[in-house]
Amino acid sequence: MIITRVETFAIPPRWLLCRVETDEGIVGWGEPVVEGRAATVRTAVHELSELLIGKGALRIEDHWQIMTKGSFYRGGPVLSSAVAGLDQALWDIAGKALGVPVHVLLGGPVRDRVRAYSWVGGDEPDRLGEAVAAQVEAGFTAVKMNASGRMTRLATVRDIDAVVGRAAAAREALGPDRDFAVDFHGRFTAANARKVLPHLAPFNPLFAEEPVLPEYTHLLGDLVACSPVPIATGERLYSRTDVLPALRAGVAVLQPDLSHAGGISEVRRIASLAETFDTPIAPHCPLGPVSLAASLQIAFATPNFLIQEQSIGIHYNDGAELLDYVVDREVFRFHDGHLARPTAPGLGIEVDERAVRAADGRAPDWRGPIWRHPDGSFAEW
Repeated sequence: MIITRVETFAIPPRWLLCRVETDEGIVGWGEPVVEGRAATVRTAVHELSELLIGKGALRIEDHWQIMTKGSFYRGGPVLSSAVAGLDQALWDIAGKALGVPVHVLLGGPVRDRVRAYSWVGGDEPDRLGEAVAAQVEAGFTAVKMNASGRMTRLATVRDIDAVVGRAAAAREALGPDRDFAVDFHGRFTAANARKVLPHLAPFNPLFAEEPVLPEYTHLLGDLVACSPVPIATGERLYSRTDVLPALRAGVAVLQPDLSHAGGISEVRRIASLAETFDTPIAPHCPLGPVSLAASLQIAFATPNFLIQEQSIGIHYNDGAELLDYVVDREVFRFHDGHLARPTAPGLGIEVDERAVRAADGRAPDWRGPIWRHPDGSFAEW
């Protein structure tokens, strides 16, 4: 079975899909994207496709090795995301060719359902209590929210009170039997994280995500040592070598992204590495249907899986939703905050190709906002 064509589709709200076709008519789908840099990744996908077209579709590991190591310059989010989407598509093809879900190819299911969380609040979270209550009503047992909007370099009393107030509102709405996670989004300095984390402890968050930027991973050990709240990170780490310092620092939860960290092949290895540190994974996924489908295949085959992020209803989704691009929406139907094990071959979903082709290029490329401090200097978003 030979790879004959690779296509890409930029679709609203901010996603990029790739379609890999074979001479036997089997098609695989992937989701290679860096949010805000979709056009750049799209170019990388087509460059990498030169290594795939005319080659055997089932040589997944060999293709992964060549795509990641076949150039003198390696790594980084653009290349690893392009590889991720193509890798997902190749696993999709393999599962369809053999008539089994990808998680069966990875050793079979280790659980019957996967717990997921839903997002509440945007970049400037407000009225969180009502939003959390709505997710509880919808059956979710966990939510995640941003800790703050723009954060000053050294938090004031008002800054800290705002973060703590959101945590208090979430806990009040959730009660003692459900969870919330707090996303610092890399907006906090290490000093701010040290100031704020103890104040969150009484509300018992599931974890505090990305308390410092990934370039400051060397500071995580000190934060872990002084934090009464479990620390999570990983959405901007793209390989086993990237995540190793975070694991050595003692993070409580690792969050690789199936569309950024080299796809199913590499995230499977990242999960195994994390297991040697007794660290669970909670795959990052504020993206589209193929990325979520790939994440679920990992979740069902990974013993040290914790919880799954998903983007239905997330504040970034403007103009389209995840379910707009799948034929059978039942695959992503939640049951008491959980997703059932997909049984269809490959990634377990059927992409609505007509909808994807119609949506291609329909919206301008999404860009992340540029924030500034009151003095006019750059602020982390």
